[in-house]
Amino acid sequence: MKKQSRPEDIRFLEEIPNIGESIAEDLRCLGIKDPQDLKTKNAYELYVKLCRKTKSYQDPCVLDVFLSAIYFMKGKGTKMWWEFTPERKRNFHIVSADIASLKKT
Repeated sequence: MKKQSRPEDIRFLEEIPNIGESIAEDLRCLGIKDPQDLKTKNAYELYVKLCRKTKSYQDPCVLDVFLSAIYFMKGKGTKMWWEFTPERKRNFHIVSADIASLKKT
């Protein structure tokens, strides 16, 4: 699916930069069907919700992708998901306690 360059043109989750089929399915699993809904979401909360819903520890890069998608949908521009890794690493303490029991041993 072709990626869009403006949030207002997005009709499907897969049109958001950095969002592929797998992450789009994760978002749908969390109840997000309309890409515009991402404007009001918190990436850290979505990540914890996904971990809990799947009952498994999700790769932290998923959080980077959530951050990038929300950033884009809020009209802040396009950044590659890995550009959010430093932010995620600085703030991962926000979610670490919530997902500690799900971490793989």
